[in-house]
Amino acid sequence: MQAHAARQIRWPIRASLQRVRLPALLQAVALLLICASARAGASTSDQARWQRQAQAVTITRDDWGIAHVHGKTDADAVFGMAYAQAEDDFNRVETNYLNSIGRLAETEGEAAIWQDLRQKLFIDPVVLESLYAKSPAWLQTLMNSWADGLNYYLATHPDVHPRVIRHFEPWMALSFSEGSIGGDIERVSLDQLEAFYGHGRPALARVEPPSSWTEPTGSNGIAIAPQLTADGHALLLINPHTSFFFRSELQMTSDAGLDAYGAVTWGQFFIYQGFNHHIGWMHTSTGADVVDEFAETIVHKDGKPFYRYGKALRPVTTRSIDVPYRAKDGSMATRRFTAFFTHHGPVVREKDGKWIATALMNKPMEALEQSWLRTKANDYASYMKVAELKANSSNNTLFADDKGEIAYLHPQFIPGRDDRFDYTKPVDGSDPATDWQGLLPLDKAPHVLNPPNGWAMNTNDWPYSAAGKYSPKRADYPRYMDTFGENPRGIHATGLLTGAHDLSMAGLITKAFDSYLPAFARQLPILIADYDALPADDPLRPRLKGQIAMLRNWDYHWGIASMPTSLAVFWGDTLWDEVDKADTSESLSVYDIMARKAGAKARLGALVEASDRLTKDFGSWGVPWGEINRFQRLNGDIVQPFDDAKPSIPVPFVSSRWGSLASFGAHRWPGTKRYYGTGGNSFVAVVEFGPKVRARAITAGGESGHPDSPHFNDEAERYTTGNLREVYFWPEQLKGHTERAYHPGP
Repeated sequence: MQAHAARQIRWPIRASLQRVRLPALLQAVALLLICASARAGASTSDQARWQRQAQAVTITRDDWGIAHVHGKTDADAVFGMAYAQAEDDFNRVETNYLNSIGRLAETEGEAAIWQDLRQKLFIDPVVLESLYAKSPAWLQTLMNSWADGLNYYLATHPDVHPRVIRHFEPWMALSFSEGSIGGDIERVSLDQLEAFYGHGRPALARVEPPSSWTEPTGSNGIAIAPQLTADGHALLLINPHTSFFFRSELQMTSDAGLDAYGAVTWGQFFIYQGFNHHIGWMHTSTGADVVDEFAETIVHKDGKPFYRYGKALRPVTTRSIDVPYRAKDGSMATRRFTAFFTHHGPVVREKDGKWIATALMNKPMEALEQSWLRTKANDYASYMKVAELKANSSNNTLFADDKGEIAYLHPQFIPGRDDRFDYTKPVDGSDPATDWQGLLPLDKAPHVLNPPNGWAMNTNDWPYSAAGKYSPKRADYPRYMDTFGENPRGIHATGLLTGAHDLSMAGLITKAFDSYLPAFARQLPILIADYDALPADDPLRPRLKGQIAMLRNWDYHWGIASMPTSLAVFWGDTLWDEVDKADTSESLSVYDIMARKAGAKARLGALVEASDRLTKDFGSWGVPWGEINRFQRLNGDIVQPFDDAKPSIPVPFVSSRWGSLASFGAHRWPGTKRYYGTGGNSFVAVVEFGPKVRARAITAGGESGHPDSPHFNDEAERYTTGNLREVYFWPEQLKGHTERAYHPGP
């Protein structure tokens, strides 16, 4: 299909036609003729199809700018939601596909070559086009409408200049069929990939930030059964922790029965985390081991590489991969790579003389089917029927429905393996016993359905605390079912839910923003004991007397006015960065090293350093947390700038690292003293499955990526205080809350 050429013409068309009050049919004909004359790059059939489908779609924007998209068919709804997403933030839509199809270097230059190469090792457009052709007719129709919606947006917005993709093809939807913040492919190290395929060229200088600056990715999900709720209705907490503005919030409905609301990863055409009339689903990042490395023994014969497998030698297969990139002078150049593959997967690095091949889920068609079909399920049984596609590898799921059923589900893509081997490390690829042995049946993974305690949860911790004492038992499952273990958020959630009763939506929201910090409740008594054990004449006694007194009397709860929160976070971050460099050969967590191995000298030294940093930057080591921890959104850039001299909002909650369920990942930035957040709580919703489903929700900042929009930052105050707004799910709820309703197009 040809790219669109007529981008020079402005489109004040609809307003002009409305002024002359042409009949509706004549307006449609006139619009079609104008479109045809203006877009020489699109075929007449394309133009007619876009305009015809646009008339079958209505986008209603509520008073928060959220799009409620309705189509006659599901495909119409997909067309409209793709168009609406592009209206809100086309840059993020396009950038996600530059990442997913490996074309980022075409705009960002040499620095992105290795990211593109990594993607192209697993994603081949030729393969995806073939899969598109083999897809079920209903899925092809959705992919067609998705591409048409984006292309129609570009054709009708000549002032929007794509970075690279000027025309979307339907097969591209298969390159990004799973909506996690960090897909499986990101487990492949770019540094090690460059070292292997760089052919001796100097490596790119990548500066790694302190580890305390990296907010733990993941999410919180909590499902509450009717027996624990005030009104006898199941409740669901949807609380993804991602980088801010990574997803949009919208609703999709159709006359064919589609009606889903929630968070959509920019550019995808399905609700990733959300609910419909009957069910709700919340995904959290899993600790299940679904990405494995195989150490291949390489033998060169006649100048060609072979790898040992059992008693035989197999040829290493190769594929030539071109990575176009923008050179420093602005011209386009290309790096060509010969990529190597074994039956385990692409070779991504070398270690101890072995080539390391990576195996991960690569089922784009099934993944897209599963992502879409689950939004149309109406109970647990139909949801699990969709799950049989086994194309979800990176997510646990919390489920609730209007029948009162609740569940915790492990990922459905879990390869069977020989549990004698430790798959957290590269296994011997020459031993056939290490191979994946098909996918496990769903009932062989940890799961919980309607536990007697009445709740299920996950905080990216292991599944073995998902339902208190009714959780799956660790001894019943192979080691590869979890690599995360417990975490402070899991401990926090378990404490909040144990014994809970008469919960309402408001009560669940309160728990989601509970301010207790269990990690500090563990760590600080050890620090205080270190101080108390100091000799009477130790110079640290007078230097740290005030700080220890403040921490000794703290209740381990965050708050905007809390000085102990500031001191504890600065101390914790300082010690974290120090011990994260330590030897972890004993497989201890950073929390265990802080508490057991760091030693009194390191712990007390970190308090001195934290006190000095606070004093240097804020004039005192006693500073209210809200003076430091801020939310700021200055422009729509994907990589945001921050400025202490410009307006910002205080945020009371802290990094999830310390056990806060409400997560705010913040740190200093170049030129700032204050902490500014870029990730954590990004979308929060609480859903009640009564006779008519209802929900409250909040999105970080606002729905629009355009600074001149009233919806660029209109949710910021509510976001920082956990003041979730009403969700307008039903048409009657939109009455009095509608800003405009329109068809896509000019």
